[in-house]
Amino acid sequence: MYKSVTLSIVTAMTLLTTVAIADASSDTDKKAKPATEGMLLPYMSPSKGRKLFASKGCVVCHSVNGIGGEDAPALDAKTMSPIMDPFDFAAKMWRGAGTMITMQEDELGEQIDFTGEELANIIAFVHSTSEQKKFTKADIPPRIAKLMGHLDDESDEHEKEEHDQ
Repeated sequence: MYKSVTLSIVTAMTLLTTVAIADASSDTDKKAKPATEGMLLPYMSPSKGRKLFASKGCVVCHSVNGIGGEDAPALDAKTMSPIMDPFDFAAKMWRGAGTMITMQEDELGEQIDFTGEELANIIAFVHSTSEQKKFTKADIPPRIAKLMGHLDDESDEHEKEEHDQ
């Protein structure tokens, strides 16, 4: 019985998430939707997620459409499952949290902090082919772009050192 109830809740939440992502073309001022008694599922905005992916620094390690870092898996929507469960995505992040935090501190100087809404928006962006088509280097704030340029310079120097040996 518990398995079927859990499955029903997860199915309903996945369906609500899919509807929220599909309705992203008019995502201004959307609110959270009730998922089940006592729970709200945040509205997931791929366009807000595109901006957050760059401004939070995810782009330093992850790439979308070849734009971004190569230290972590690319997050191209075309490689994602056609129907996704945002909780599975968050669980994958959780499993890699130790490594991600270390890399964030090394490359960004601090750990990235997300609200639930921000994470929901980033997950929506990662799964939105249409929004990812809009992602360009112009989305990357100067502070993050400078960091990325610095990292590229370090990588070039490391490659030159290896070549000289």
